Amino acid sequence: MPEGDTVWQTARRLRDALAGDVLTRSDFRVPKYATVDLTGRTVLDTVSRGKHLLTRFEGGLTLHSHLLMEGAWKVYGAGERWKGGPGHQIRVVLGTAGRAAVGYRLQVLELLRTSEDERIVAHLGPDLLGPDWDADVALANLLVDPGRPLGEALLDQRNLAGIGNVYKSELCFLLGVTPWLPVGAVPADRAAKLPALAKNLLEANRDRVVRRTTGLRGHDLFVYGRAPRPCLRCGTSVRVADQGDGSQERPTYWCPSCQAGPTPAPGSAQKWRDRYHRTTG
Repeated sequence: MPEGDTVWQTARRLRDALAGDVLTRSDFRVPKYATVDLTGRTVLDTVSRGKHLLTRFEGGLTLHSHLLMEGAWKVYGAGERWKGGPGHQIRVVLGTAGRAAVGYRLQVLELLRTSEDERIVAHLGPDLLGPDWDADVALANLLVDPGRPLGEALLDQRNLAGIGNVYKSELCFLLGVTPWLPVGAVPADRAAKLPALAKNLLEANRDRVVRRTTGLRGHDLFVYGRAPRPCLRCGTSVRVADQGDGSQERPTYWCPSCQAGPTPAPGSAQKWRDRYHRTTG
């Protein structure tokens, strides 16, 4: 699932490409909206809320989309070849005289009245890149369930919106605790810094092509995707294991020396070690 900065960038691309222009093409390729035609309507805006996208049109309509794990919006110029995937993966096309916005593999696609679109995102916590950001509310949300592992709490968009699996691992590293440490066990001084740290990371990366959290030349991330390479701080091998409730487990990275707290049972990391050895020989 993409990070909040990726979704923010997607909203900006859609806004820059379509906002203020009249649709000359409207092609929904999902059964529910197969007969919908938005041609002739002016595109007003596209905004992101957490990992949700809201594209608003003249006449009080909003297209709600969510990228989930594999979705993407691609923008093409007039006559440019579409390269986002095979045609059967296209879910919607919104075109103007000069641009075409093509939604690929969008598992969430919903057309609704603009007066109702805030209802779709009402369950979200404060948005790290949004006008509703409130660090105190975000921290209070995280602490509601003090026994929950920090990594799981960070991914829960009801607590704060915009953190994905990359930032989860990187934030825990920067805080010096493992993603399996209960939220209530995070030292109070570090917990107090967490919302601002998360916001700073996303804001620093929202305009970048390559996400960076380290500030080190030649190294973009501290731990995510780095197992079993040496930790950039101490040289210990970075580790990886699944974290989640069983239905949505995600590969999670940490340094066993730099990060204090509980770690998963050895067996939960075995498949990632096996995968690494298969791909590296």
